[in-house]
Amino acid sequence: LTLQLRLPDSAPLFGDPDRLMQLFTNLMENSLRYTDAGGGLTVTLHADQDQQIIDFEDTAPGITDEQREQIFERFYRAESSRNRASGGSGLGLAICQNIVEAHEGTISADHSAAGGLKITVHLPARLTRA
Repeated sequence: LTLQLRLPDSAPLFGDPDRLMQLFTNLMENSLRYTDAGGGLTVTLHADQDQQIIDFEDTAPGITDEQREQIFERFYRAESSRNRASGGSGLGLAICQNIVEAHEGTISADHSAAGGLKITVHLPARLTRA
C-alpha cells in the first residue's frame, strides 16, 4: 500500500485538535481498509484564505451513486466489493460528518479518478463560533 501526501508548507487548521485527528485517522483508515496490496491513498490539501480543502482519494473498489448518497448515514455499509470482510461498524464516516459539521465545514463523496472513492472535506480557514 502507498500513502501519498500532497500538503503545502503551511496550512494551519483551526478547531479541536483531538476531533480533527479523529477525522483524518478515520478517513485514512476507511480508505486503506478497502485498498488492496499495490493500491494507495493520496491525501491532498488545497488552502486559500477562506477555506482548507482536503481530498482523500483511494484506489479501492468504488461505490455506486446510490451508495454514495447514503455513505455518511449511521450504520450504513456499502454492499459491494468495497465491503470485503472489513469488520467496520458503519459509524466511521457518520462520525466524520459530525466532526466536519461541528467545525462549520462540509464533507462529500465522489468517484475517484483513480477508480476508487474520493472524500472531500471543506473546512473554514477560521471558525466563527466562539
